[in-house]
Amino acid sequence: MTKILDGKTLRIEDVVAVARHGETVQLGDEAIAAIRRCRAMLERKIAAREIMYGINTGIGELSEVVLSDEQVAQFQRYLIYNHAAGYGDPFPVETVRAAMLGRVILHAKGYSGCREEIPQTFVALLNAGITPVVCEKGSVGACGDLAPMSQIALSLMGEGECFYGGERMATGAAMQQAGIPVPGLMARDGLAAINGSNVITGMAAMQLYDAERWVKQAEIVAAMTLEALKANMKPYTSKLLELRGFPGAIACARNLARVMAGSDLLTGKVKVKVQDAYSMRSTPQVIGALRDALAWARRQVEIELNGVADNPVFVAEEDRVLTGANFQGTPVSLPLDMLGAAITMVSVLSERRLNRLLNPALSVGLPAFLTKGAGMFSGLMLSQYTADMLIVEQRILSMPSCIQSIPAAADQEDFVSMGMNGALKTRQILKNAQAVLAIEAIGAAQALDFRDYTRGKGTQAAQAAVRRVVAHLDEDRPLFPDHNEMAAAVERCVLLEAVEAEIGELGSSW
Repeated sequence: MTKILDGKTLRIEDVVAVARHGETVQLGDEAIAAIRRCRAMLERKIAAREIMYGINTGIGELSEVVLSDEQVAQFQRYLIYNHAAGYGDPFPVETVRAAMLGRVILHAKGYSGCREEIPQTFVALLNAGITPVVCEKGSVGACGDLAPMSQIALSLMGEGECFYGGERMATGAAMQQAGIPVPGLMARDGLAAINGSNVITGMAAMQLYDAERWVKQAEIVAAMTLEALKANMKPYTSKLLELRGFPGAIACARNLARVMAGSDLLTGKVKVKVQDAYSMRSTPQVIGALRDALAWARRQVEIELNGVADNPVFVAEEDRVLTGANFQGTPVSLPLDMLGAAITMVSVLSERRLNRLLNPALSVGLPAFLTKGAGMFSGLMLSQYTADMLIVEQRILSMPSCIQSIPAAADQEDFVSMGMNGALKTRQILKNAQAVLAIEAIGAAQALDFRDYTRGKGTQAAQAAVRRVVAHLDEDRPLFPDHNEMAAAVERCVLLEAVEAEIGELGSSW
């Protein structure tokens, strides 16, 4: 199925479909007409020698330098060359594809002033599976992701490197093999290809998609642990959370109740405490806060995906050129920072529940460290060490990046979002979170093996899913394969798929 790009209706799920799963795209007729109309206006202004930023002037601190006609013809090429100044390992293919898609959507709105050949070339590259090699580091997240987007824009001149057919090769050679013409760059084309926070936004879209699925698995694993610890179920009553009013907490409580439906804990057959520790009974409030943060972050990212984040902006219907700072990445940088901190918060809650599973003083009759041979064996004692190390790294990474501005470009660009730092660190926070949750899942499944009462239908499905990946720990064995394999299973949403196959789709709050 081909996604028609109109510049108005892109959702996070569309980004994932194109970037991760290779769905093809096509510019809609209305978008093509808007691009052509805008370009025609720009060409009239160029012919009239109207001074316009980044077209017949330099950029940044050099914006007061007016270029000659001969310089205008060469400026866009040099612009891409000097901005392709990143560093480091290549981004994953899906990240670059998400950024390219975002740039096409921006052009599709018809305010960028570039030739139609520019977005059409990006469309052709996406559909052919040609992905430019782009360094991960170099963007400060204002004036757009200039360094990484410039590496992408090298393809418009048939230059740079790419991944194609499982190989790393020269982009020009790949385009020739795929039959994609090299459009070259004319006035405005280069700046129109790079001026916006498309890499940050693409990464944010992918991370939100994954985080939304991670939070549901966090609820599933929490349900497993709550059942193993003989939780008092009154704090998870939907009515209690509705009286406070936060949508995320309400959704979390309902999901916990659905996963645990059918449990003896709900019928009174199992004796429970009058009141449990915060790490247990605060679960809906804490996970719910992450859910509410996800909802706001999704709204911000989808506005950005469908917005005009460029400079200058050419308004053909009014014959106007507007300059400003729509490229500023802060509207996405701030949600990314908040997302990372919120995931870390829920990971801390996960580790605290794991602690209660392992500590015989807190585990309501479970064997120490979840092993029958405590003393000779250490059980899952060292799994907690690993979880703790991961959480400390998450805490370090949870320092906001959006407040870390360093001036650049002779102080013309004296406040930047540092959104790329936010995107990179949030990616690592989420990676760690998958492992922390995997370790709790291993502990919860082990603990449930020692309980003889009936568990909820969803809890049983989750435990069975864990057991398909990690065997019960009878005797001590190296645990790193269990940790790595279970973390990979969490990343693939194995628990979520197993539980939803059994009880139906869990609720969302975004």
